Order: sequence, then C-alpha cells, then structure tokens
Amino acid sequence: MNGDEHVRPHVELIQEDDYVWHAAELAGGEGRASERRLSVDEEDGSSSLRLDFHTDWGRGPGVHHANTEYFVLDGSMTYGGREIGKGGYVYAPKGVPTDAITFAEGTRILHYREYGDAGFDPVDGLNAPRWKDAYEDVIVIDSEAMTWDAVPKAGPMPGLFIKYLHVDPVSGFYTRLVHAQEGWTDHRLAHHPCYEEAYTVQGHMEYNFGTLDLGTYFFRPARVKHGHFTTQEGGATWLLRSDGELVNWYTQNEWVRWGGEAVNYGPGGGRMRWSMASHDLGRGTPGRSERDLKELQESVLYQREQGEADDDYVQHGQGTDKSVLAIAKALDAARLQGGHGHDHAGHDHGHADLDWGVDTAALEHADERTDRLRHNWGAGRPWREGDPIPAPILSSLPLRSRSTGRWDGDGM
Repeated sequence: MNGDEHVRPHVELIQEDDYVWHAAELAGGEGRASERRLSVDEEDGSSSLRLDFHTDWGRGPGVHHANTEYFVLDGSMTYGGREIGKGGYVYAPKGVPTDAITFAEGTRILHYREYGDAGFDPVDGLNAPRWKDAYEDVIVIDSEAMTWDAVPKAGPMPGLFIKYLHVDPVSGFYTRLVHAQEGWTDHRLAHHPCYEEAYTVQGHMEYNFGTLDLGTYFFRPARVKHGHFTTQEGGATWLLRSDGELVNWYTQNEWVRWGGEAVNYGPGGGRMRWSMASHDLGRGTPGRSERDLKELQESVLYQREQGEADDDYVQHGQGTDKSVLAIAKALDAARLQGGHGHDHAGHDHGHADLDWGVDTAALEHADERTDRLRHNWGAGRPWREGDPIPAPILSSLPLRSRSTGRWDGDGM
C-alpha cells in the first residue's frame, strides 16, 4: 500500500450503463470527451473512469499529478508516435514527464488516477525535470500481443490466467488483465489485505454479489469477503487493480446476525424483541442454477483432493441458519468451561464468557484502532508473510446500481 492512500467507498456491483456522463476532466487537452465516474476518492482525487472520445483528442508532453493509466477498450491511442489499438496500455507515473498522447474519435478507454488529482503540467519535452520523489518510468504496452500466463498463486483451482501490465516496485500496487476460463469455480469466500477493483471487459461470471458481465465494475476495500464464483460460457476477463499483493485468505460457513429491542415499532406501536440474519435475506430468493451448484461442489472436491478439510457448499439462505449454530456452539463451549452464557430475568450474566474460538482482539490488524487510517475499517495495511492475519470486515451496504438488482446478503 502507498503511504498516501485513502479509502474509497465499497462499490459492488454496478453496471456502467446505469451511470450518467460528465465532461471528461483532462486538463490541457484539445478535443471533446465524456467520462463515467465508476469510483472516486474525494480526499485525494483518485478516480476510476470510463471515457468516450467524441472527437479526435490530444495533448502534448507534460507531468501528471497522479499515477495515471490509460487502457483502450476500442479504438486507437497514440503515445509518442506509437499507435496502439484495442488493448493498448500506458502507465504515466506521478511526477514523470510523459510524451504527447492522442486518441482517435470514437475511442473508448478505461482511465485511472491514483494518489492524486487530474492536474497536468505541460512541459517542453521528456528532458524536463522529474519530481524529486518520482521513481518509476512510463510503460507502453500492446496487451493484445502478450501471452496469457497461468496465475501462479496456490489455492484456487486451475483455470485463471494473467497478463501483468504494471507492478509498482515499492508498494506492490499492480494492474493486470485476468481471465477465468469457462468452468473455473471457487466455492469459498476470500478476503485480501489490499483493495481490489475490476471492470469486466469480456464474458460472464456469477458470484456472491451478483452477475459480472460486460461493463460491470466493483471497487472492494481491503478485507471484504467475496467469492462463490462460477464462470459461464466463454469465460470472463477483467482489467483488475489492487494497491498491494493480493493474498487470499478464505472463509466458509459465514454468518452475520443483528437485532435489538424496538421501542415504538412493535405490534400496536409498542415494544418487541427482534433479530435478523444474513441467512434471512437469502431465504426465498431464486439462488444459484443447478449448473452453478454442481460446479461449486466440484470446487469442494478439488480442494479435498489437495488435502484440504473442506465443507460442502450450501446455497445461501438454505439449510440451517449458520448464526444459530454458531451461537449454540459458543454457549455450549462457555458452559463446558464453567461460564453462564445465559440471561436470567433480563440481567445479562456471563456474556463476555461466550467462547467464539478466538480472542476477538486477535481478529483485527494490530494498528487499525490507532494509526492515521483508524477512522475507516476498509483501509488496507501492509502485510508480510508471518504477520498475524486479520479477519474479514463486515460488508453490509455496498453501493449498487439499479440494473444489478438487489443483493441477497450472500457473503455478508
């Protein structure tokens, strides 16, 4: 993670066609373009944008105020006299002089700014001075000419492929194209120490937050659970970014329960005791297809073949409510240890003695209540092999756009 990072809101899942167009914020350029703002950090200007160029557009050499990326979905981009079509990629580091760049009329791109705003200072040429803290160089890639490499990470079943576009040698921030082949599946929920964002450039995948297909996008802060993946016909491809090494930590049998005591919204406007669980949100929803369920169980079998003691996949909202089972286990464990774990006449006795399997303090990052990012649970923090592993955070209210539909709480 970069030392200047802030935290963007959790966006999952949106379809870009649901979003309005704005005049593109491209300082110093000539031509006309519009942008859809997929995700924006209003504290430091970091933005993930979808741009359309309505005319030929260009600007001369200059210095960007943010780490800036351009990726061509359709059309043509020319950087420093080199023209690249679909799949063209340019990374322009913050504070580093860049050459002239142009886009042909009708071109559609993804455009990212990280750790800075849209500022751009024109310069006479590439020999202009760098900012004193700049340490990277411009990258220009034709990703269509690259070959797909198998994802090297252990854990998921085979079938994921990657093209690395940029890796920051200091922070580990990286941008890549990722392809899941048809049939690639993972029945577990993962969380990471860093944020993850992706725009779907091809294909169709189902997962706990809904349907990933062409034009869908998410920005997921660190430690938010996600998974239950099934990849449909033709596979699926994303441009994916994260602000650090994407380590996979897995969860199964997840649950969330909340409740309280109503003061004036019970029967007749009176009091009542109530509770709900994520399981309740999934009850009665259509759920996953028969094909999905078959492939999710095949993912279970794959993990067992690798020597993992894995549980069967149970569709969200079906079977026994996992929160009830977990609370019962905690009560039983507390009683075995001599705790009370029950309520007498409205007095709460021994609730602190419930045995949840681990001290809850051990589930947090050591610094998350004291460092400068303590105001936001979704802040990623550097993690190294051997460090304590923080648990997932609650992910109850992600931003969704209208056509992606209601989230049923799967993976909350």
